[in-house]
Amino acid sequence: MPAKEKYKLKIAVAMSGGVDSSVAAALLKRQGHRVVGIFLHFWHEAAPPDKGGVGGVENKCCSLKALTDARRVANKIGLPLYVLNFSKIFKKQVVADFLDEYQKGRTPNPCVRCNKLVKLGYLIKQARRLGFAYVASGHYARNIAGRLFKAKDKTKDQSYFLYTLNQAELKHLLFPLGDYTKRQVRQLAKKFKLPVAEKPESQEICFIPEKSHNEFLRRHLKLRPGLIKTFGGKILGHHQGLPLYTIGQRKGIEIGGTGPYYAAKMDYKKNILYVVNDGNDKRLYGEKLIIKDVNWLSGAAPKLPLNCQAVIRYGHKPVKCQVVKSGGNYLVKFTELERAITPGQSVVFYQGEKVLGGGIIK
Repeated sequence: MPAKEKYKLKIAVAMSGGVDSSVAAALLKRQGHRVVGIFLHFWHEAAPPDKGGVGGVENKCCSLKALTDARRVANKIGLPLYVLNFSKIFKKQVVADFLDEYQKGRTPNPCVRCNKLVKLGYLIKQARRLGFAYVASGHYARNIAGRLFKAKDKTKDQSYFLYTLNQAELKHLLFPLGDYTKRQVRQLAKKFKLPVAEKPESQEICFIPEKSHNEFLRRHLKLRPGLIKTFGGKILGHHQGLPLYTIGQRKGIEIGGTGPYYAAKMDYKKNILYVVNDGNDKRLYGEKLIIKDVNWLSGAAPKLPLNCQAVIRYGHKPVKCQVVKSGGNYLVKFTELERAITPGQSVVFYQGEKVLGGGIIK
């Protein structure tokens, strides 16, 4: 944040009821800022019954428990907590897009889209209208003078999900946890005696009640069963609907006890799932990809060709690549073959710790 504004900033903190956002709010409050907590109410469907036909799976997104936890933390810290209803925009921009992408044979990353269009992007607009100078969140990333960097804790770094931000948004964003490890954040939560200090974290998609998103897709998509074949044309069995499979997937391909098999190609025209029985089969690898919806965080495209590192999915290690223009698209060429390049996923570019930008695999 600007040096002349180190103290008494008016900050809206996105509070989910989890340990990260709670510690972020506590840190800013202890620094003397005027902090207000904002709990975002997103869309969620009624929890489906469990397999036994009773009870149900609690939705992880904006549940009553999450709101209760956020209120308990706000009371402990000594700051007001307000609830903003983002249900409509979340359903339209995140959930509907998630389902549409899967129906078309792509594997989207809803967290990337949510941060840009809802959780951070839309919140900044609303917060600015309410007179807040900054919006803060519990993301593990660092924003230094409008430049985005990886967090100190590389195992928890979330800069991958933030590559769609622009300079106007970064100008009003704070990430208080960027210089802390997760272990340190847990220790701070205990030191501050926050009621969520021992709360486990959820790493699944927030609006899906189950651990697996396939049950959610089965409820909302029109799935057509079809054949599972080898590239040689041998029929091995039947799939339950192509949107339930992604490149390189092994789990869920059930072919009568034989295998293992890996999803290698989804032919949506013929409704055929092609598989290979070797996890290192060359058909699971690629040396290049084309991306769309590219965003450069600086606001201007870099000089090409660009030599940098790329992350092709969250948690994947950065790999060396070169970015060039090819027609009206950006072409990314890798120095080594990469496994399971998946249309719909985001590719994020780095130079060391610095995030340059990214795009969606086309």
